[in-house]
Amino acid sequence: MNPVLLMLLGITIFALGYFVYSRYLAKRVYQLDGGFQTPAHELEDGVDYVPTNKFILWGHHFTSVAGAAPIVGPAIAVIWGWLPAFLWVTIGTVFFAGMHDLGALWASNRNKGRSIGALSSRYIGGRGASLFLVVIFLVLLMVITAFAVVIKNLLISTPSAVIPTWGAILVALLVGFAVYRLKWPLIPVTIVAVVILYSLIVVGDSYPVVLPESFLGMSPSTVWILALFIYGGIASLLPVWVLLQPRDYINGVQLFVGLALLYSAVLIGAIFSSTPHNIVAPMFNEATPPGTPNLVPLLFVTIACGAISGFHGLVSSGTSSKQLDKEPDARFVGYFGAVGEGLLSLGTILAVVAGYRTVTDWDAVYSSFGGGGVNAFVEGGGLLMQDGIGLPASLSATVLATMAVLFAATTMDTGMRLLRFVVQEIGEAVKVKVAKFPATLIVVLVGLGLTFSQGLGGDGGLRIWPLFGTTNQLLASLTLSIIAVILIRKRRNPWPALIPLTIVFVMAFWAAIEQVSGFADPANPDWLLFALDIIIIIASVWVAVEVLLAMRKAAKDPPEPAGADEHQAAVREEV
Repeated sequence: MNPVLLMLLGITIFALGYFVYSRYLAKRVYQLDGGFQTPAHELEDGVDYVPTNKFILWGHHFTSVAGAAPIVGPAIAVIWGWLPAFLWVTIGTVFFAGMHDLGALWASNRNKGRSIGALSSRYIGGRGASLFLVVIFLVLLMVITAFAVVIKNLLISTPSAVIPTWGAILVALLVGFAVYRLKWPLIPVTIVAVVILYSLIVVGDSYPVVLPESFLGMSPSTVWILALFIYGGIASLLPVWVLLQPRDYINGVQLFVGLALLYSAVLIGAIFSSTPHNIVAPMFNEATPPGTPNLVPLLFVTIACGAISGFHGLVSSGTSSKQLDKEPDARFVGYFGAVGEGLLSLGTILAVVAGYRTVTDWDAVYSSFGGGGVNAFVEGGGLLMQDGIGLPASLSATVLATMAVLFAATTMDTGMRLLRFVVQEIGEAVKVKVAKFPATLIVVLVGLGLTFSQGLGGDGGLRIWPLFGTTNQLLASLTLSIIAVILIRKRRNPWPALIPLTIVFVMAFWAAIEQVSGFADPANPDWLLFALDIIIIIASVWVAVEVLLAMRKAAKDPPEPAGADEHQAAVREEV
């Protein structure tokens, strides 16, 4: 099959989702109001609450939620065949992720920028909220530690990505200063910044940085892990306009440049190449390697980001809602942020199913479950770009590896900021006030402790990663449940939230039950993961019961009284 057809079909589905379905959600379900005073204005502090241009905020939101997960998940999931992965990415983005991300952003915006964890206390009660915080803490801990390992491995395996990775920080600082202090126009600043960033990629390809086997008495793995956590801790404390916003914005722009190159390679290669790439992976793989789990339910937790992800709700309600300039901007930031991630996942699928020349080459990569991943994306995408648009293989690999590293890094530092908020919320729950510096120190120390828990090689961050898929999707279902409760209380149509909530919860809970038996396998038991999975299952069931009770109460109670914001909207309509 020609990959161009798959690419065009996917883009068309995403376009229909944004221009049709998201418009319905914005007008009929969430009823976004341009006159509503957002928390960014009401609580502006110049650090976390900062009114932000919607394009810059979209860049922050998109790159924070993207990370490496929309690359890793689809690149692994195609082992079941390209069609299941394609369908879940497209349908999941349009009807699940877009609704979830926009809904979490709207709900937080209507509640003074409070996080999903804090909202759970108001809408489902204190008992459910405490258990909700446990799930949130574990998800964020998994994200920052696992992504640190992913970045470290890429910096070692692709040393040409080192210069552009760290150089991007300086570029972001200059962009923030130019836009917010010098008040320079955004478009020329963006053009110059992207040119510099891609120049750094060319420089990095020519001058790869390989650390010596022993640097200050430490291995390269240890050095990179320490550097990443120190950077993440500092970045999470800085005002968002200094580094977080401009870094994420520039990364968002460079991602679309990278995706444009990848998609162009598919299109141009199909038209002009004498030996165009075709999809060599099977539509449905009926000969999966031994040990590969069942398609259902594992597909729905293997591909999380890129279809729907609970982590997105944490970003939407944790940082993005505090920077929303106007409420209608939530549609572009939240829903189109999900579409951007869908485009990245679609590009990943194209790279790993059409980048290899032969079925034999593809089978060699997918000889075992988990055999794909970031390296398959970099290798397959690099071959597509080399044959399609003539970029040298090494430069193509550098572009894609840098893209993966930068997104993982933005997710990591946003995750550390969010985990700091969670630590402070846990402190409030136990009546202990935790300032942001001690909270950040706790986050850094706990993250480093887990990452180095299996040695100074720093691979301990993957210790609890097998739980990420199920935990993350259970968190998504719990976030959707809060959105549904709010809609029921306001007497608005809750079905756009209830349908994906039901499907995601059933699949994630099913996967969690299957994992428990695997962790308790007498031949190869893992009692830590077994215990954590049991805790997650109990917490999820408990919260689900609390949610059902909250929905029942919301349906019986009188409609939620109109707040001042809704009253002002009604007055404007009368005028």
